[in-house]
Amino acid sequence: MPLNCLTATIMTKKSKKKNKDAHVKRLHNYYQRTGFYMFIWESLKKAFLPLVIVIVALILFNKYVYNINDGLQKMTETFSRTSLFITFFTSETILGLIPPEIFIAWTKKTSEPYLNLSILATLSYLGGILAYYIGQASLRIAAVKEYLEVKMAKHLKNTKKWGSFLILVGALLPLPFAISCLTAGMIKYPARNVIIFGLFRFLRFAIYALAIFSVVD
Repeated sequence: MPLNCLTATIMTKKSKKKNKDAHVKRLHNYYQRTGFYMFIWESLKKAFLPLVIVIVALILFNKYVYNINDGLQKMTETFSRTSLFITFFTSETILGLIPPEIFIAWTKKTSEPYLNLSILATLSYLGGILAYYIGQASLRIAAVKEYLEVKMAKHLKNTKKWGSFLILVGALLPLPFAISCLTAGMIKYPARNVIIFGLFRFLRFAIYALAIFSVVD
């Protein structure tokens, strides 16, 4: 390779690296200035405490109030798997009304816990994606749009500022994933980013399952 071509190649690589470093620095400054790092830190603290509380509460409740394993076994015998999945999917689509931990604990009592856990994680993920499109569709209804914009003004503002990172936080932490996706749809955030970052929802279910399965027999 001629010396001038080699020099040009090296200079191009250096220029690309410099531009990339500058972009990362600008991004870092932006997130620092807008309070994103503090938001993540506060969310992590909020995520850790509920997880500990859930585990301790389950242990105490199981020991002094009611045998959780018997209750989950009764739940398994009373309700069909299909009806539980439908209930869970509905909840995960409509603002996450029922804590997923209840259903995660239920899977441990089934004959195929890891398969059912995988189905739950998939339904939660799909519920979030559906919530995204519901958010888009709701903009066509003036009354709904006004209500959501008033009730979730802060969340809408954060989604506009932080985009995919907020979807990731909603997928991983005990914040309603459906709300993050709903607001993303309302601001017409790219569906591709929601679909990709929403995949971290599966990691969230795996982490919580490790904790809950250690309590449930």
